[in-house]
Amino acid sequence: MEIFGIFLALSLLMIGAYRGISVILLAPLLAWLATAFQAGTPWTATYTEIFMKGMGGFVISYFPLFLLGSLFGSLMTDSGAAASVSRGLMKQLGKKHAIWAVIITGSLLTYGGVSAWVVVFTMYPLGRELFREANIPKRILPGTIATAALSSAMVSFPGGMQIHNTMPMAYFGTTPYAAPILGIWTGCAMLLLSWLWLNRQAKLAAINGEGFGKESNFGLDEQSKKQKLPPFLWAILPLILVLLLVYLFSEIWIPSWDLSYLKNANYGAKDPSQIIGIWSVLFSLLFAVAFSIIIFWRYLEKPAQTLNEGTLGCLLPTLNTASEVGFGATIASLAAFAAIKSSLLSAFAGHPLVSAAFSINLLSGITGSASGGLSIALSSLGETYKNMAIESGVSLETLHRISTLACSGLDSLPHNGAVITLLTVCGLTHKDSYKDIFVTTVIIPLFVLICALLVL
Repeated sequence: MEIFGIFLALSLLMIGAYRGISVILLAPLLAWLATAFQAGTPWTATYTEIFMKGMGGFVISYFPLFLLGSLFGSLMTDSGAAASVSRGLMKQLGKKHAIWAVIITGSLLTYGGVSAWVVVFTMYPLGRELFREANIPKRILPGTIATAALSSAMVSFPGGMQIHNTMPMAYFGTTPYAAPILGIWTGCAMLLLSWLWLNRQAKLAAINGEGFGKESNFGLDEQSKKQKLPPFLWAILPLILVLLLVYLFSEIWIPSWDLSYLKNANYGAKDPSQIIGIWSVLFSLLFAVAFSIIIFWRYLEKPAQTLNEGTLGCLLPTLNTASEVGFGATIASLAAFAAIKSSLLSAFAGHPLVSAAFSINLLSGITGSASGGLSIALSSLGETYKNMAIESGVSLETLHRISTLACSGLDSLPHNGAVITLLTVCGLTHKDSYKDIFVTTVIIPLFVLICALLVL
């Protein structure tokens, strides 16, 4: 019954999220439901000491990123920079390549280490204007952004700065460039298949006479047409700046600092490597926001209103995602979950790549988090998989890459925090747009992962 309680809570969370019920309400109630099935587990203490600490810990770590990402998106939108970039890209690529333009631009940000939530905030105003220009239904935009932020650039391409690509290094003694050939062909395959799917959906919509949607008719609305826009090269500078600064901060500047003081208990006794990624994105966004305010100030009609809307706009996505993290922390703390992990260890014995892929994907699906599932799997099973790989003659670099690929798949089920954030930012529901997200971030990554396992 204990395990049944976990899967019942998970199922209800997915169903509730799909039907549009706020996860801020659902997550604590269903975490409590899962706890009720665990004999001897105190409900109230689990809520206050595990759920709320998990939720609060996420806010403590990531609220500045949500805030700065929202501000960045608001500045790009209200200044007309997003519209300017979209027009420039349209001129260069043509309307037929609007989907490709969003995928490539977002993938570059994701590859550079910008978090999925920040990519969502950054790419939404840009993608919205591109889709308006091309008259592609807005409902296809979340799947397009998800392709960039929650798929190949996050886990496949070697050298990526996302935590999903750097986390296995501590367990397998590898580098971010592990198994480069495997990473490149799987990443390209995911991008191509996702583009083919999304492009097909856009063509079907055009055949049925479906346009962008309620926000505007074909092209930009009259206000956008009258607004004085920044030049294309000026408007795209903040996007380039983010990508460049993330690399400089994460690879050159911050690693050169003396961060030994972080091991002090006053600072959480952290390993410096645990915080470099967050700091690099935080500093990069801070500079990008300041830079955007300076260069776009004269293009903002109401600067104070832009900043206020950007500030308030981050609150709901932050709490949505934090509630999901609290739910995952609660599930991971239950005794029944230990039994699930134990059974995963015995699955596919003698086949470390298959076993790791299965375990990580399932754990990511249960927790609704790619990084969460990967961290739980590696912390509890990483050393075991490493020994299994050595005994089986499997390259640890290959194990690294398969592990990162495996966390992208079931993690993007309807209860995933990034998925909910993406839909919230886009002003759409699961019913509107989840089908495309499901195909591009669940079906296609799983298909490519299976192909990779068969080849290996």
